[in-house]
Amino acid sequence: MNDMTLEYDVIVIGGGHAGCEAACASANMGAKTLLVTMDMNKIAQMSCNPAVGGIAKGQIVREIDALGGQMGLVTDATAIQFRMLNRSKGPAVWSPRAQCDRGKFIWKWRSVLDETANLDIWQDQADELLVESVALSTQQTKRVVGVRTIWGCELRAKAVIVTAGTFLNGLLHIGRKMIAGGRIAEPAVPHFTESITRHGIRSARMKTGTPVRIDKRSVHFEDMERQDGENGYYKFSYLGEARPLEQLPCWVCYTNEEVHETLRGGLADSPLYNGQIQSIGPRYCPSIETKLVTFPDRPQHLLFLEPEGTETNEMYLNGFSSSLPMEVQIAALRKIPALRDIRVYRPGYAIEYDFFDPTQLRHSLESKVIGGLFLAGQVNGTTGYEEAGGQGTLAGINAALMAGSVCCDAIATNTTFKLKRDEAYIGVLIDDLVTKGVDEPYRMFTSRAEYRILLRQDDADARLTERAYELGIAKRDRYDWWLQKKAAIEGIEDFCRTTAIKPKTVNGALEALGSTPLVYGCKLEDLVARPELNFQKLYDIVPELRERIEALPNRQEEIAEAAEIHIKYKGYIDRERQVAEKMHRLENINIKGKFDYPNLSAISTEARQKLEKIQPETLAQASRIPGVSPSDINAMLVLMGR
Repeated sequence: MNDMTLEYDVIVIGGGHAGCEAACASANMGAKTLLVTMDMNKIAQMSCNPAVGGIAKGQIVREIDALGGQMGLVTDATAIQFRMLNRSKGPAVWSPRAQCDRGKFIWKWRSVLDETANLDIWQDQADELLVESVALSTQQTKRVVGVRTIWGCELRAKAVIVTAGTFLNGLLHIGRKMIAGGRIAEPAVPHFTESITRHGIRSARMKTGTPVRIDKRSVHFEDMERQDGENGYYKFSYLGEARPLEQLPCWVCYTNEEVHETLRGGLADSPLYNGQIQSIGPRYCPSIETKLVTFPDRPQHLLFLEPEGTETNEMYLNGFSSSLPMEVQIAALRKIPALRDIRVYRPGYAIEYDFFDPTQLRHSLESKVIGGLFLAGQVNGTTGYEEAGGQGTLAGINAALMAGSVCCDAIATNTTFKLKRDEAYIGVLIDDLVTKGVDEPYRMFTSRAEYRILLRQDDADARLTERAYELGIAKRDRYDWWLQKKAAIEGIEDFCRTTAIKPKTVNGALEALGSTPLVYGCKLEDLVARPELNFQKLYDIVPELRERIEALPNRQEEIAEAAEIHIKYKGYIDRERQVAEKMHRLENINIKGKFDYPNLSAISTEARQKLEKIQPETLAQASRIPGVSPSDINAMLVLMGR
């Protein structure tokens, strides 16, 4: 060791969303934790859109919050617009989303870290992963022991979590111009990838991008459509107060043929189409030039102009991600009537960066190759703050468990914390990564979850908070609030289940609401279950229901909504739970090390190859590997029986 050596239980590399959640999770479980970041003034920087949540992403943030994480609380404290997406559909896909004040978001996160016990921050850049060979039974294995920084500081730990985002060998593109960087005006990390891959961990390259930033003083808002947020009771966190900041509108406009013609004129200099960028880009957040090439007959594309904060003129043009030459970007934008006089702070750009093959990870996010090394966030091939934060939370929990420094005596050391696909979107995310791998930046959608009626945005605390409290990551205030909420929901459900309704007292009101009158008496829950009825409509028919909900001490609307969803969708929920329980039987069949896949003639060649590469731990995980068929699983079940 050199003269400058620091020792910790857990070291987290990277101060982005994954790193911040990982550091807080680890520290809150009692592990002595160090967060290493290149710039303490850009903690949890929102590199792209300053927004949190969205389709399925909002559910992940609710899950992070239910697990004792911080993203939901920080978002609520800095939100400048909130919307619940997909309200026209069923509650299984309702998804919260908030636009945030970018600057205040950073400083709120910084204050959270500063106030977290057991957590130190070190401003530096990781340069080399320190790995040693150790004897394990009859063989040698590799284990991480720390990190060396560019300033020669040696940081030692029992576990290291790498959450480097887009900084590993990052390369920025604007037109034919290329500059090394992790994001605009920030340096790339040039050697750290190689210190990891030399030990047998596979890496590849991905690409993402971000749009132009516009000065709002140059925008003709009279030529745009205003889009306000919701001012109701919704928040991300189940703790904390209502949104404190001024709520601001977003604005909508469209591209046109003149815009498209200008952009096409610059395609020869586009890094995406002149061979300059070879890596994989995001399918579900394409650049504007990709939209033109993919949808050549579409006359216009939707754009959202979104505020970056309450005290700045900077605005974000959602839908116009681009790496075209800056003069082409600006000329094209000025063909949009509302943007005819725009001034910009900076053009859009693309960035290429290194990521590591996530199929080399366990479900705990620990590397299969190097013990004690955890990977989380974009280094695993994902995209989005929410996916990163969810991975960081799990990695932080498991790193603390490995370090043996946990708050709760009931949790044994050397265990791991995992989430199943029917427990959380975070569980779906991690299982997809380690089982299927990625061939493009991974983005979560509700369609990826086969049990999405069980993974609603309203019940994350019901699924996760008690487990998090047992671990020590969720504190007593969060747990007490959940117990209070749980009792209130059960009380409302019990009232609806036991309250008798007579036809003569309600039929007139039911007909006025367009609902079929009763022939016989029923229970109140039967009326709630009708698609055309809800609590709000039933308040005047059954005043006792209104009185019961209004008597709740707090969060009345949130509790009422959860109870109503439970009653209205009980059949669907119970049916999906039964399906999930059947799959649990396969989850309990451990196959790790029990098959010699290359010589397993009973299954297909493709299945042998995929199983040998992934090395699934359970039969259920094997069944989700692309290329492994149900007949292959049946054959393996027969062989297990023998």
